[in-house]
Amino acid sequence: MDAALPNDLMALSLLVFVLGLKHGFDADHLATIDGLTRYNARTRPGLARYCGALFSLGHGAVVIVIALAVSTLARHWQTPEWLETFGAWTSIAFLFALGLLNIHAVLRAAPDDIVRPVGLKGRFLGRLSHAASPGLIALVGALFALSFDTVSQAALFALTATQFGGWLEALVLGLLFMLGMLVTDGINGYWISRLIVRADEVARVASRLMSLVVAGLSLLVGGFGLMKLSLPDIDAWSEGKELLFGGAVVVVIGSSFLLAMHLSRTKPTAATVSR
Repeated sequence: MDAALPNDLMALSLLVFVLGLKHGFDADHLATIDGLTRYNARTRPGLARYCGALFSLGHGAVVIVIALAVSTLARHWQTPEWLETFGAWTSIAFLFALGLLNIHAVLRAAPDDIVRPVGLKGRFLGRLSHAASPGLIALVGALFALSFDTVSQAALFALTATQFGGWLEALVLGLLFMLGMLVTDGINGYWISRLIVRADEVARVASRLMSLVVAGLSLLVGGFGLMKLSLPDIDAWSEGKELLFGGAVVVVIGSSFLLAMHLSRTKPTAATVSR
């Protein structure tokens, strides 16, 4: 299982940070941060802009606990061989579902609507989706970490870290993963809080751009994962390129996000105002 990650500590650290950046762009994260930010924008606008950062801090705290627990138990616990395959199929199913749901959200949105990202996990939050304090928002992020994809990912890099030492290396990797999420989720929450205050045509274009990019990449990454499981040649070719692929996904989404942020800051034209 640890063959999927680099055997060099520096490369592994960089990859885990990139995975954190990429994880922060997860459609479920975007959808939940969007909901938390919109809810607090009505009553606590000062808190709204920090919802993404608070969410990622809670999420990252659980990842760190998982990494420490796995690294401590690694000497007494052998990872079952079926775990990696099951985790891959679970991830592919979620990616396809999230991709199709977000495309559907764009297509069904009225011309005057700002498209909101669609997630799956947030539907089970109940009243916590209306969290209105820093502690509760962090708790929502922590609950999101209690999912198979997050737990398996944290366990994977924690087990790999045991090659270089033990719990201290796992702690560092957990902190790097959280830092990556903090960057993307924090910027996302701040951007959404700015987008909410305007409802012009530029904001609608920006929201559609991000939803389509996230949906397209979810389908692309899910399709590539399916090819790796089905075609041994593709799996062999991709071996050792995890950092390259993860970085490419982050660059594409990050560039699209920066473009969407630029559009959302663009002043509406006279024609837009007149509408």
